[in-house]
Amino acid sequence: MSKEYGVGIIGCGNISGAYFKLIPMFRNLKLVACADINAAASRARSEEFGVEAQAIDALLANPAVDVIVNLTVPEAHYPVSKAALEAGKHVYSEKPFVLSIEQGEDLRRIADAKGLKVGSAPDTYLGGSHQFARHIIDSGQVGKIMSGTAHVLSPGMESWHPNPDFFFAPGGGPILDLGPYYVNNLVNLVGPVKRVVALANRAREERVIGNGPRLGEKVPVIVATNIHAILEFESGAQIALMASWDVWAHRHQNMELYGTDGAVFVPDPNFFGGKVEVAGNDRESKEVNVWDHPLTAQNYQFDWGTQANYRGIGLADMMEAVTTGRDYRCSLDRSLHTIDVLTAILRSADEGRAIDIVTTCTQPEALGIEEARALLR
Repeated sequence: MSKEYGVGIIGCGNISGAYFKLIPMFRNLKLVACADINAAASRARSEEFGVEAQAIDALLANPAVDVIVNLTVPEAHYPVSKAALEAGKHVYSEKPFVLSIEQGEDLRRIADAKGLKVGSAPDTYLGGSHQFARHIIDSGQVGKIMSGTAHVLSPGMESWHPNPDFFFAPGGGPILDLGPYYVNNLVNLVGPVKRVVALANRAREERVIGNGPRLGEKVPVIVATNIHAILEFESGAQIALMASWDVWAHRHQNMELYGTDGAVFVPDPNFFGGKVEVAGNDRESKEVNVWDHPLTAQNYQFDWGTQANYRGIGLADMMEAVTTGRDYRCSLDRSLHTIDVLTAILRSADEGRAIDIVTTCTQPEALGIEEARALLR
């Protein structure tokens, strides 16, 4: 039977609700306490979900907490994770878990010295649909992947998020905010990245908040919001990535991968489920029945409908690795490789040249049906 680990959440903002709701689904995780720099936010989550609200220092010292889930804003991810490691806690962070390779290596140094694990979202690529796409590619059904496209395009976050400032500040922007979903999934499907080249701009110097108590307030835009990049993979594949918050409408698929014998159309990497299509030499894409994977079931009500949502599966997988000593899928190595790729894209656009990726990693082990089921209650 899996050992149960105590979970403390630091950061009780917008995204935390999903973690509070979903962590109890996993058999080796138990929510113990929460904290936030804004005590009112942690008290509200405490009352909503029945977990103890503590000051951050008290939570870090809580002996019942084995692992910290870091849901703070991007600029705070590194110092909060560092403090958690120094307090002797494992860390699982929302993306991006750091904003530079140097920060990631510093966390690695502390974690290794203390025998701790560091992991990071996104774990959406572990969803049943994405693992099915991985199965199609691994089986050779579409041949070797040599090219492809990925698009994450919208008008931006300010229309729905009540406090969107951090999306447009350093550490934000569509590449660092949404790019992790796409790059993580590409590493899952194709392998590590070798080199990138990119261009970037921004359409507006400020955004207007469209929701909540700050309705109508203007937010300055400091980062690029429209990025076009080409990723060259160690396998030889070359894949175009466009990430933009300056697009009102488009007709692009989220992700298309082109092999020597066909193509696979992958659903939105921001979610766990979705439609998978495959084309062969008949040049016609056809929807295929996704396997009966436990991380495909639609279990979560969003404002726009029901979706598969299993945020925290990466955390559960990491803590199972603490028990067994095996590799874990959302590992520091893979998360840092994603950060290397994303920051290199921004550097390439800024410096006007191709950037070699200095880190590498292995493809994560595929998450099969029985392995996924074993992590759920």
